[in-house]
Formats: sequence, structure tokens, C-alpha cells
Amino acid sequence: MRHRLAAVSAAALLCLAGTTSVAQAQPASPYAPSAMVLTITQGDDAATGTVLRATVLSCAYTAEGTHPAPRAACDALNATGGRLDRLLSAPDPGRACRRNYDPVTVTADGVWHGDRLAWKYTFPNACVMSATLNGNALYAF
Repeated sequence: MRHRLAAVSAAALLCLAGTTSVAQAQPASPYAPSAMVLTITQGDDAATGTVLRATVLSCAYTAEGTHPAPRAACDALNATGGRLDRLLSAPDPGRACRRNYDPVTVTADGVWHGDRLAWKYTFPNACVMSATLNGNALYAF
């Protein structure tokens, strides 16, 4: 299953980046490609965990993809300057989460402004993930 997801993800990124084949990879516009596959996985290892949700986001000149709010997600991605650790904030103090360990890993894999980007972060549970990403559009899918 994860090999199929990787193959589909790679194909989706190539399509969204504006290329028709590997041999003739030429950008369709003067804008550097920005296309990401975002996942939320149950478990502490994205490679072996169960993918709960996944989406494709393209932030070239226009925002598009399977993300439900591509413009807001692209704005959130651009606000990080390509450093997704900036998404991580102190959890919302008004939100109480249990301290059970049921890990959830978020990933971003693709190209941002023409540069390769691969990022992952594991939260102790889904409540902590939600409280930490508190309203961030990038992982609101």
C-alpha cells in the first residue's frame, strides 16, 4: 500500500509541477514549482504507520490540488518560508489533552519554490496535534 501511495504521490507531483515526462521536464510557467503531498499517519513512523488522510497541494502561480482549502494552505506554507517547524507552536492552553501515547505523524513531501522538501513530525496523540497546529490551514484536511 505505501509503495502505491508513493507512486501515486510522485505522479501527482509531476503533473502538478507542470511536467509531461521525465525526459522532457520543462516548467509550464516561469514560477518555480511548489507541489506537496501532505499526510497524517497513525503511528510514530510514517513509512510503516497507517495513513489516515493524505492530500496533494500545488502552490505554483495558482493554488490547487485535492486539499479542501488550497489557497489558505498555500498561504500557511509560504508563511513558514519552507521551514515547516515554524508550524509548531505551544499547544492551545485552553485545550486539555490526555497524556496517552497514541502517536500521529504528519509529513510534507515534495517541492517548495523549486527546492526539495521532506519534513515529518510526530505528536504524542491526535489531540496534541490538533492543539499544536491550532487552526493552521496546511493540515486542515
